[in-house]
Amino acid sequence: MQRIAHAGRPALTLFVLGLAFGLASTTPARAEVETFSIDSAHSFANWELRHVVARTSGTFHDIKGTVSLDLSNLAKSSVNAVISVYSLNSSHLRRDVHTLTDEFLDARNYPEMKFVSSSVNPQTHEKGTLTGQLSLHGVTKPVTMEYQILGFGPDPWGGMRAGFKATTRINRSDFGITKYTPTGPVGNEVDITLLIEGIKLDADGKPWNAKAAEKPKVISYPMPAQPATQPAPVVIQQPVAAPTPSPAPVAAPAAAPEKKESPEDQLKRKLKGLFN
Repeated sequence: MQRIAHAGRPALTLFVLGLAFGLASTTPARAEVETFSIDSAHSFANWELRHVVARTSGTFHDIKGTVSLDLSNLAKSSVNAVISVYSLNSSHLRRDVHTLTDEFLDARNYPEMKFVSSSVNPQTHEKGTLTGQLSLHGVTKPVTMEYQILGFGPDPWGGMRAGFKATTRINRSDFGITKYTPTGPVGNEVDITLLIEGIKLDADGKPWNAKAAEKPKVISYPMPAQPATQPAPVVIQQPVAAPTPSPAPVAAPAAAPEKKESPEDQLKRKLKGLFN
């Protein structure tokens, strides 16, 4: 397993710790747990493995789930994530299609992979190890990751974001993906790096927003009296016959917007012939 160096960074540690206490102060004293919804548009499950004598990499970009941080005791935090296998992207369509077939990931039968944490072992305020159950290719096995809390900060829309990073190494053969193992052009060891951006949720499960927490402005009644003004003179005009309105032109029906095919739909369409 690749290790993350635990170099001392007291300034960053104090910064993250201060932000954590700041987050805790934004909510009532009843709760120390902050829940972040994984932002699929800014989160990635990157992977890398050997190809012959070089390295090949790619990502899965469709990640959903939550990260719950217990700010008073990080050991009580938890992670629950689901990754769409169809969101595979190695920047080479033919390789992606081949990887999604039953020779490797078998996306038709196993369209998702899941990770549910079972324990968190913090070593500092920003780093530690995370153990949980990884379900991949119909097999569930324990996996340990090294995690890092990258920080917290407000976003431009009044919300709060958190950044996380986690790394681990697995053997794909442990999950029944045995093509070209133990020897062959494709390596067995797969290095995984999770880059997660979370959106802080409120108690109702909706995104927390600082603007919503502001007190409404108080308007006093009755409103102050307006200064009196002189009435405008009345002008009597002779009635003028209204012109006969011309028929309004009939607008052509608007064309239905063309539905753009998503990358996942493109892969499914291309895979349809292979799976039949």
